[in-house]
Amino acid sequence: MSINLRTVYAFAREMYPKNSKELIQYGTAGFRGKAEYLDSVMFRMGVLATLRSRYREGAVIGVMITASHNPEPDNGVKLIDPKGEMLESSWEKIATDLVNVSDQELEQHVGQIIKDNQIDVTSSSYVYVGMDNRYHSPRLLKAVADGVIALKGNVREFGIVTTPMMHFFVVAANTKEAYGKPTEESYYEKLISAFQKLRNGRVENGNYRNSLIYDGANGVGARKMLQFIKRMNNSLCVTVINQGIGYGKINEDCGADHVKVKQRAPVSMPAVEPFTRCVSVDGDADRVVYFYTDDEEQFHLLDGDRIATLVAGYLMDLIKRCEIDLRIGLVQTAYANGASTDYIVNELKVPVSCVPTGVKHLHHKALEYDVGIYFEANGHGTIVFSDSAKSLIAEAAKTNENAKTLLLIIDLINETVGDAISDMLLVETILNHKGWDVKDWSAAYSDLPNQQLKISVQDRNVIKTTDAERVCVEPQGLQEEINKVVANYKRGRSFVRPSGTEDVVRVYAEATTKEDVQQLAYEVGRLVQRLAGGVGPELVNPSNAHL
Repeated sequence: MSINLRTVYAFAREMYPKNSKELIQYGTAGFRGKAEYLDSVMFRMGVLATLRSRYREGAVIGVMITASHNPEPDNGVKLIDPKGEMLESSWEKIATDLVNVSDQELEQHVGQIIKDNQIDVTSSSYVYVGMDNRYHSPRLLKAVADGVIALKGNVREFGIVTTPMMHFFVVAANTKEAYGKPTEESYYEKLISAFQKLRNGRVENGNYRNSLIYDGANGVGARKMLQFIKRMNNSLCVTVINQGIGYGKINEDCGADHVKVKQRAPVSMPAVEPFTRCVSVDGDADRVVYFYTDDEEQFHLLDGDRIATLVAGYLMDLIKRCEIDLRIGLVQTAYANGASTDYIVNELKVPVSCVPTGVKHLHHKALEYDVGIYFEANGHGTIVFSDSAKSLIAEAAKTNENAKTLLLIIDLINETVGDAISDMLLVETILNHKGWDVKDWSAAYSDLPNQQLKISVQDRNVIKTTDAERVCVEPQGLQEEINKVVANYKRGRSFVRPSGTEDVVRVYAEATTKEDVQQLAYEVGRLVQRLAGGVGPELVNPSNAHL
């Protein structure tokens, strides 16, 4: 099989010409931007995925077209490596350079990638492609497929699927179906079978009720939840809102990011009894948060920190009853609420590690444990089990019923990546086991009030951080000023970090009272505006807002 790189150039020039001169970077979420500027990016990612597959000796590489929790006009693309992990960091630079070269340089640049990485272009390559349900995703999927075909790769299109499903398919294929078959039906069957066996016919227990409101963010997670419901035989009674077509735009006033950041319920929320369990996923269903309203109509959020502590406590107890020695650890980011970290360390006695924002950092750290639990506060996370841990659990299961339960828990978990539906089924399993409602779950600890701000700046790259993004080292002097402000507030904490996709700086603040946290966030936000090239209107001092 011979490949003429001029074919790549001809495809790019005639069908997918580069129509933007702005530099685009491969970040923690891949490439993202306005859909009208992404055709050439998608074509080139099809090319890169084909080269990556050949570099990995014919392993399946995944390509997911989604902008996750971003608004509807946006789209994006991320590559999935053979074990279901994010693209290897050294190839992120290769990806960034590839999408930024001109059409005229493309042929030579692809040839250089082949030469530098000693890729055998005559070998086989396999690329799986999926997309979310944005109206421009089919066009962009075709661009990816054409990129694969231009280099004579094999492409398999899965159509509309969640991001976690794509990770599942890639791992299933690369493990020769030991993880499952790379089909949508196999994904449903694996999760539902484990869930129903764990439920064992007991759909209610103690304060736990078999009723759930599910906000699908008008995204692909809504469609797939409806498919789950058809197959679950009422083992979980779910009402799906924000279902997509005819209900609203993806992520608009709904979904996990809206609920987490705005601290309020999504649109289309039906009238429900106080303390009804509600859950929101994001546009591509890799994030999940819970929430409820109490009998005084107050909103309560149960985010990724709450899920992490619930799971950690349950697994610690279950592993202890299995009578096996496993090293368990929990991985968080700087966004984790300080109260959750205190609870994990002091009450659960589980070791905690803090890493930079981005699932690839959490996943990598979690792999250092026998059982690694990782969740970002935004609800993105999962649990990974080492091969040696699985062997020990399987051996114990021969004589220990708790170990048999733990094996079912492993089947219920999508270890490859944060999976909103899998994580939701795990939470439901644990709450049912404990006989808990949302009041019981909330009672474990009290969150510190917190607030996030987005500050527009001329160039986000002026912000440089260290210590898992908790300390700002550039611009010089900014961290010292932040420290002075934080010192004025009881249990105050704040940090700043650059966005991975836009010229904004994200500010996080927490303190003991809502008033204090609003003032702290404002003061740190003003420091960013003053010392890091802020643009746009000056922040309004919350203490003067009523004047």
